[in-house]
Amino acid sequence: MAKMAANGEKQQGHRPGVYKQKNKGHKHGRHRTKGELERENKGRVSVTTLTKKQRKELKKMDRRHKANQLRRTKKDQVLTEKRRLGSRDGPPHLVAVVSLHANADAGAVTKLLRGEGAGGVVHQEQCISGVSDSFGLILPRFKQRFTFLTQSTADMHSLLDVAKVADSLVFVLDSTEGWDNYGDHCLSCLFAQGLPSHAVVCQGLSDVSVKKRVDFRKALTKIAEVRFPDTRLFQLDSDQDATLLLRHLGSQRQRKLGFRSRRSHLLAQQVTFTPNNRVEGSGGGPTDLGTLCVSGYVRGRALHADRLLHISGHGDFQLSQIDIPPDPLPLHLTRPTKPGKGRDAEMEDGDESEVPVRVLMKADPSTRESLQTEAEVDPMDGEQTWPTEQELLEAEEARKNKRVMKVPKGTSDYQATWIIDEDEEEENDEADEESSDDDGDDIMDEAMDGEDEEINSQEPGSHAASEEEDDDEEEEEEVCPTERVGADQRYDDNMDEAAEEEGLKRYREARSHEMFPDEVDTPLDTPARIRFQRYRGLKSFRSSPWDPMENLPLDYSRIFQFQSFERTRRRILAEAAADEDGAMDGWYVTLHIIDVPFSVMESVQSGKPLVLVSLLQHEQKMSVVHLLVQRHPSNTEPIKTKEELVFHCGFRRFRASPIFSQHTTADKHKMERFLRPDAPTVVSVYAPITFPPAGVLLFKQRSDGVQDLVATGSVLSCDPRRVVLKRIVLSGHPFKINRRSAVVRYMFFNREDIMWFKPVELRTKWGRRGHIKEALGTHGHMKCVFDNQLRSQDTVLMNLYKRVYPRWTYDPYVPPQLPWFKNEVTVEIGDLDME
Repeated sequence: MAKMAANGEKQQGHRPGVYKQKNKGHKHGRHRTKGELERENKGRVSVTTLTKKQRKELKKMDRRHKANQLRRTKKDQVLTEKRRLGSRDGPPHLVAVVSLHANADAGAVTKLLRGEGAGGVVHQEQCISGVSDSFGLILPRFKQRFTFLTQSTADMHSLLDVAKVADSLVFVLDSTEGWDNYGDHCLSCLFAQGLPSHAVVCQGLSDVSVKKRVDFRKALTKIAEVRFPDTRLFQLDSDQDATLLLRHLGSQRQRKLGFRSRRSHLLAQQVTFTPNNRVEGSGGGPTDLGTLCVSGYVRGRALHADRLLHISGHGDFQLSQIDIPPDPLPLHLTRPTKPGKGRDAEMEDGDESEVPVRVLMKADPSTRESLQTEAEVDPMDGEQTWPTEQELLEAEEARKNKRVMKVPKGTSDYQATWIIDEDEEEENDEADEESSDDDGDDIMDEAMDGEDEEINSQEPGSHAASEEEDDDEEEEEEVCPTERVGADQRYDDNMDEAAEEEGLKRYREARSHEMFPDEVDTPLDTPARIRFQRYRGLKSFRSSPWDPMENLPLDYSRIFQFQSFERTRRRILAEAAADEDGAMDGWYVTLHIIDVPFSVMESVQSGKPLVLVSLLQHEQKMSVVHLLVQRHPSNTEPIKTKEELVFHCGFRRFRASPIFSQHTTADKHKMERFLRPDAPTVVSVYAPITFPPAGVLLFKQRSDGVQDLVATGSVLSCDPRRVVLKRIVLSGHPFKINRRSAVVRYMFFNREDIMWFKPVELRTKWGRRGHIKEALGTHGHMKCVFDNQLRSQDTVLMNLYKRVYPRWTYDPYVPPQLPWFKNEVTVEIGDLDME
């Protein structure tokens, strides 16, 4: 019954307002029930709940079953890929035999493997073009087929190329020493590049007496564990050992290398060259270019005819068509009518000549990848279409102030403009100096860095003294040529004096940079505002802005860049993985490569294997490639920035002069003058685009042609917008200190330079910060104010920065590498004079 008011009207119920106090609920320690949550939500459902309902949320047992199914599917996929290698449906198992010691004989290993006692049948001799010791082997017992080749370690480029495409490597060790210095160098290169599945074998243990055989094997196993801690050492002295090795190679787990599994590649087994005919009317015989027909087994991804093909060491080329010839190493297994001794099956070789060659795919000229590597540069792209009013006024004034010149009689006005006076030559020289490029600045910086070292050599009379010493040496040689004999003479004969002086200079520069990083001396003869006009100061290296598109060099107009490199990389790799058009993995195909120089065929005829890889989209175009490398422990020589190095980047190799920078997550990166031995370094260079993952090897060529491994790493990115800043530090000395203020000298030597650099912040080696307050006098003294008391032994510093770029020194030609030897001079103890 509703309550009635005194006047008979119905009383309204009280509704609490928004300001009603709401006390916290008691924390009873229990979670809210589902009913409480539904009452609180009042029908509202979260987005996650909706998506779960759409996914049909599984129960606990269903989730467990689903995880088991995924695990089983992935395991079956791995087993299928493993069983496919070497089977009828996959390519033959490619095995390279490598000797790691001068006394180890790789030919004896292949001779034992091809013997009848090992259980295999040699089906094809010299099946790899350019490799004499190569053969195809069929194992009916294991239903597998192999392709063996012996690769010499004398040619490092060929060794690395073969290791990139080989399924397994067999390392042959010496029975006493394991491997020598050169073998250790080869292992360092192979491990840095990415080592596929491998096996370690040794020969000669059967010749050792039975009592010492166990000790020899233990010692050799201990040596091998340094490089191969989890690898079994195989003894290879009998047919039974060869059978065990073949079984191990066919069943071992395959190591997946990312840079080759994402691209289709093959090792050439048959190579023919057909020269192109000259155009009518040009005369002459065939040209140096021609069509190269390469036959081999496709590995990795599917091979498409519209993609570009890279031949390691020779460049990028286009395909015209892909043929499918008969398989030269068929695996036909049938039940034997008369079982032979030690045979479970026999091969039936059909007549391969009866099978016609089928054309699989022809390249479409409209969709085929272009060989264009650089962007087209328009020199008029940055020109103005109409002069401004200021430029018109300057032109009018120049016309009024026309200079009168004395010219020979009969000279026209046009010819007179090309006659240069001495004054004008001086003005032009000054203008050229002011407009010098970054390379000129770098040369001046290097000269200033080495100024202290050159002072000693430029002292008066030093040249005369050196000439007198040379004359004395010549006189000594004329008077008594056999005076110096023994160890000292041989030691001096093996020393290159020019290389020794260059190494000493580089070592002193590196030592000076380590003690006084980036410090340079202000020149006395050149104003600092002109010498360092390309540099600027930064309030904070981390947070101060720097426009990456500001004052770009002309070389940047020749390269390509991505809006988002990582997004493009993921898209291209996903498309390559999903592409099933073309020659699939395991097919034996013949590739018709057009416009190939005859030098490629000469390389094959000289005994070098030919490795081909299909490039991904955009991988033929030039850009700024950044490589993350770590200095190799075997290299102790200082490596200076912009010094020519040899690069092995993925399947490519080239020469270039890179710049080094720190590896940080900031938007600006400090340039390193030398390759640091204690931290990862980013190497930036103009090179063709390579999508990671891809291994990187850096070599430095000696004066005698030998290449030393200096750094190893991987591809980081391809980003021309990465800002690399070169820092220089100007130093001054405080000689009058009054609490927080001080008079600093020796940083500048005139008043105008002080006023020019006045806005730049100062710092000291002891952590004080300050700024220039005013200039005192005209000889470079200045009054500075700091944030705290300055000490008399402190040094005042000013940091200046400028952006640097790599040099365009990309050269795809890499000279053949000579056999490596350790760079040291050994002296026999018996020849030393004991005092």
